Amino acid sequence: MNIPEAPGELPEKGFPHEDILRVLEEKKSGDANWKDGKTWSLVYHLGENHTAFVKRAFGEYFSENALNPMAFRSLKRMESDVVRMTSSFLHGGSGAVGVMTSGGTESCLLAVKTYRDLARAKRPWIRKPEMVVADSVHVAWEKGAKYFDVKPVHVSLDSSFRMDVDAVKKRINRNTVLVVASAPDYPHGMVDPVEEIGAIAAARGIPLHVDSCLGGFLLPFAEMLGYPVPVFDFRVPGVTSISADVHKYGFAAKGASVLVYRNMDYLEHQFFVHGDWPGGVFASPGLLGTRPGGAIAAAWASMMALGKEGYLSNAKTVMETTKKLLDGISAIPGLGPVGAPPGSVFAYKSVKDEKRSPDIYLVGDRLEAKGWHIDRLQKPEALHAMVTPRHAAIAGAFLSDLRDAAGEALASPELAKKGNAAMYGMIARVPLRSVIKGEVLKMMKSMYGKDGTIPG
Repeated sequence: MNIPEAPGELPEKGFPHEDILRVLEEKKSGDANWKDGKTWSLVYHLGENHTAFVKRAFGEYFSENALNPMAFRSLKRMESDVVRMTSSFLHGGSGAVGVMTSGGTESCLLAVKTYRDLARAKRPWIRKPEMVVADSVHVAWEKGAKYFDVKPVHVSLDSSFRMDVDAVKKRINRNTVLVVASAPDYPHGMVDPVEEIGAIAAARGIPLHVDSCLGGFLLPFAEMLGYPVPVFDFRVPGVTSISADVHKYGFAAKGASVLVYRNMDYLEHQFFVHGDWPGGVFASPGLLGTRPGGAIAAAWASMMALGKEGYLSNAKTVMETTKKLLDGISAIPGLGPVGAPPGSVFAYKSVKDEKRSPDIYLVGDRLEAKGWHIDRLQKPEALHAMVTPRHAAIAGAFLSDLRDAAGEALASPELAKKGNAAMYGMIARVPLRSVIKGEVLKMMKSMYGKDGTIPG
């Protein structure tokens, strides 16, 4: 039986399971090659054995629904375990409480909602709530601001690509309901000066959330290994909440994140309770109603299987590999890192003070021609990487290909006028950002329209 490439309607008869599984395998053939370590984002793969174990744990709770903790008490116990374990290495103390969410974006959205509602309860005179964020803050916070009608007030970065402390002081006002710091930020991998920002927030009575979705399951263990990691967690008195993704360096199944608050005085403003629905009293701790039990079980299983020893071992591999990559990039003429990131996330760019420096977006194109999936950044124009243990085996091959790609970009600079290099270069340099927003919106309409056309 031939399964149609793009079915327009539900088939009259179902297809055999094996045929469907074969087609699924074929559909993946053109996707990014993450199993061989060829991607630098999106996937955090610890190996086939760990993945098979996590899949089995997920499957044990495939149908269970954490919507009702009274029906599935084991899921609530596991969620509480995950929150407590995460809080322990974030130094949350005995009063810390929290929930699991579907991922970093939900954790960020919930924090915006929670602190907006806290302000409504404690400072009802605020009509136009604002939150202070760095230019480098994850875009999920922009989404949260849009969804919950909280104005994002942007703070510039200092010379080390961290949130400018003096600017934070100036941006806080009577409408500020939240300050957000990153540990680390996604674009540059830098940890904002949380201790200094925390002191400002505490003095002004403003909550401070630390977005550690990327670093929450890595930086604490890197610090235990003796790496110089800036203090960013609940040891800073002004920090009121932290988000950390278990499906990243916690090596759980997607999607699983943890949102921890210093105490219940904050978390209670996250809850949604409705008592007049004909369907019964409804209460929810987060954005979702139905909450997949498999993600909770898989997160619990991953943390219990790896333990502190496993996370320390993985952090050691990641940090050593990151150093190898950064040293190797710095040794390539015309290339260099952006700032001095303390963890596993970094960006690298063309060094403009070199006699000859390649177009960095063209370097990205040449790397993709060699089979790598490369993420591009703007402000500054750069390429991006998030290092996992799987990259230890291919770091040398990547640096060799990167050196070749930089040489090819220098030898044929005219190629920067074609392909992705031309597109990303144009996007990065267009002064009217509304133009870019309009074009991307057109692309989204195309991708999610009736025919679902993917560009490129």
